Amino acid sequence: MMNFSFSEEQTMLRKMVRSFVDREINPYIQEWDEKQYFERGIMKRLAGLDLMGVCIPEEYGGSGMDYNSLAIVCEELERGDTAFRTAVSVHTGLNSMTLLQWGTEEQKQKYLVPQARGTKVGAFGLTEPNAGSDVAALQTTAVKDGEDYILNGSKTWISLCDVADNFLVFAYTDKTKKHKGISAFIVEREWPGFSSKAIKGKLGIRAGNTGEIFFDNVRVPKENLLGEEGEGFKIAMSALDNGRFTVAAGACGTIMACLEESVKYCHERSTFGKEIGKHQLVQQMIAKMEAGLQMSRLLVYRAGYLKNEGIRNTRETSLAKWQSCDFALEAANDAVQIHGAYGFSNEYPVERFLRNAKAPVIYEGTREIHTVMQGEYVLGYREDKPLSKTLPAWPFENQREAAIK
Repeated sequence: MMNFSFSEEQTMLRKMVRSFVDREINPYIQEWDEKQYFERGIMKRLAGLDLMGVCIPEEYGGSGMDYNSLAIVCEELERGDTAFRTAVSVHTGLNSMTLLQWGTEEQKQKYLVPQARGTKVGAFGLTEPNAGSDVAALQTTAVKDGEDYILNGSKTWISLCDVADNFLVFAYTDKTKKHKGISAFIVEREWPGFSSKAIKGKLGIRAGNTGEIFFDNVRVPKENLLGEEGEGFKIAMSALDNGRFTVAAGACGTIMACLEESVKYCHERSTFGKEIGKHQLVQQMIAKMEAGLQMSRLLVYRAGYLKNEGIRNTRETSLAKWQSCDFALEAANDAVQIHGAYGFSNEYPVERFLRNAKAPVIYEGTREIHTVMQGEYVLGYREDKPLSKTLPAWPFENQREAAIK
C-alpha cells in the first residue's frame, strides 16, 4: 500500500538539499546563467553530501536510499536551477542506474562504484542530429575488430559533454536488424578519438554544460559492451524510465520555485490600493500552480513507489514526466505574468524559470511522444512486458535488515 507521508530521513534530506541550494546555488545562479557557465564544483560538493548515488546500493558506493528520495533531491535541486538537477538526472538516472540494472559485476566495480561515490561523472549518449524521438534513425556505428569494437559517429545535446568521465553510448552493431541491431557501450573520455564541444546560445539551462561528442575510430574493449549485442534499444528505454522519473521530479521543483517567487511578489506589489494577491485573477494563477504541484507530486511519487517495489513503471513514469513538465511550463508562464514587466527582465528569477521550463517538455520524450504513448496504453495498442533485467526493489538486500528494524 502506498504511503504518502515522508519518513524522518526524507524530511531531513529535503532540508539538507534545500539548505545546500540556498547556500551554494541561488546566490550565484544568475551570474552563471548570464555567462553560460557550468560550475563543476557543485557536483563535487554534492558528492561530499553523498548525493551522487542517492538510490544506488551501499555495496556499490551509493547512499542506499529509496527512489522517492532521489525524487526529493531532484525537486530541490531544480528549485535552484534546472542545470544542476539535469546533472544529477544524467549522472544518476540515465547512467548509474542503468549500470546497476544491466552491468556485469566487473563493470559495476570499475564504473558504477566511483560514479556513485562522485569521484567520476557519468553521462548518456543517445541523441544524434537526425535521431531524437526516432531512436532507430541513429547513425553511430560500432564495428567488430578482433575482440574490440571500433566506434564512429557523433551525438548531440549531450548533458555534461565536457565534464563527464564515462559515457553510455548507443550504436549500431548490425543495421540490418534495425532497432534490434543497436548495442550499448561504456566509453571513457580519455580514449583516443573521443572529443567534445559545448553548445552555446541555448534558450534556457544556460548554466548547464550541453553539447556534442564525437567518435573517430574509438576502440572500445569487448568488456565495455553493456548487456548483449542487440540489447541497446531495450537498455536505452529502461534508462529513459529512470531519467524521465528524475525529470518529472525536477519539474515539481520548478513549480515550487515559481510559487515561492510569485507569492513573495504578491505580498510586495500593490495595485489599485491593495496587494496584487488580493486580485482574483492573480489568485487563480497561484491556485493553478498549487494544483499543478500537488498533482505532479502524486504522479511522481506513485512512479517512485513502483520503482521501490521493483515493478516496471514505463507507463506511470511517462505520465508523470508529461504532466509535470507541462504544469511547470504553465507555472513559469504564469509567474512571469504575475510579475508583469518585471517578469520580463532578469531582475527577478522567473524569466529564467520560463526559459528553463521549455527544455524538459522536449527532451527525454517530447510532449507529443508521451501523448501518443498514453493513448496507445489506454487503447490497448501498447503493453509493457517485463524486462530481462530490472532495477532491484528497495530496500536493497544489504539495507533490508536495517530497514526492517
